[in-house]
Amino acid sequence: MSIVELFQHNAIAFYGVVALISLMVGSFLNVVIHRLPIMMERAWREGMEEFLPATGETVDSTAAESADAAVPAEHAEHAEHAEHAEHAEHAEPFNLAVPRSRCPHCASEIKAWQNIPVISYLMLGGKCANCRTPISMRYPLVEFMTMVLSLLVAWQFGPTPQAALGIIVTWFFVSMTMIDIDHQLLPDSLTLPLMWIGLLAALFPVFTDLRSAVIGAAAGYMVLWMVYQLFRIVTGKEGMGYGDFKLLAAIGALLGWQALPMVILLSSMVGAVVGITLIAVTGRDKNIPIPFGPYLAAAGWIAMLWGDGLSQWYYGLLG
Repeated sequence: MSIVELFQHNAIAFYGVVALISLMVGSFLNVVIHRLPIMMERAWREGMEEFLPATGETVDSTAAESADAAVPAEHAEHAEHAEHAEHAEHAEPFNLAVPRSRCPHCASEIKAWQNIPVISYLMLGGKCANCRTPISMRYPLVEFMTMVLSLLVAWQFGPTPQAALGIIVTWFFVSMTMIDIDHQLLPDSLTLPLMWIGLLAALFPVFTDLRSAVIGAAAGYMVLWMVYQLFRIVTGKEGMGYGDFKLLAAIGALLGWQALPMVILLSSMVGAVVGITLIAVTGRDKNIPIPFGPYLAAAGWIAMLWGDGLSQWYYGLLG
């Protein structure tokens, strides 16, 4: 009996495996969310320093320090020492695998038993085992939500290729959403691989055919690019970043061009509601930009799971 057949005949085993793997991936996503922007900042700094010595100028570290200050202390991946986030020139390698995770307060390395998703946080009472500094609850929440969202995908599609691809897409959406909230940044190292995954999946096909995927990728990028250009011409301001164009292109590649109107409509409606609420309730300055990536990711995820049903309902309302 193959694994697929086992999962088809044993739902408990299927959901159990999805839950376990998603929890572990959620822990890794916390690493990605914290470290990837720092890695990008260091790569930018190192690239600039190749040219600045000739002019006698130095790299301004203000932007890096501001970005680091917006990132809370790690738990599941457990943050690097605070100094590591500020300087690119230290000798120790820094990537998604090394160095070992440490408490940002006392710099003690995190042991394996202290890094079990969600469970370790509960066992430690939400505090560092060494210095008892409180650990942000955000990190077990990311792990837990990654599991919940993955289980919803598994429940919707069952043990199928659609479920496997949908769960992977969910992991991408979680990491991109959190990075965009923290830094108003959608890294190419996440949006572009997701687009290629969608195009390659269309060869089989999984969610859509190759023709629809290619048109969806091109249309997704061009639609937001044109909106960006029109907004810039009218207001003289940049309304969104290029990462948003690439994310919608990735969603178009995954789901086909047919899903784009629904994704744009859902993301715009939710973004408008949240933005107005923040301004009206919390007094947020309307000039402070709100990241659009989380709304695109949420709309793409909803369209992936329930797009057909929502389309039928919507066109039914229109008669």
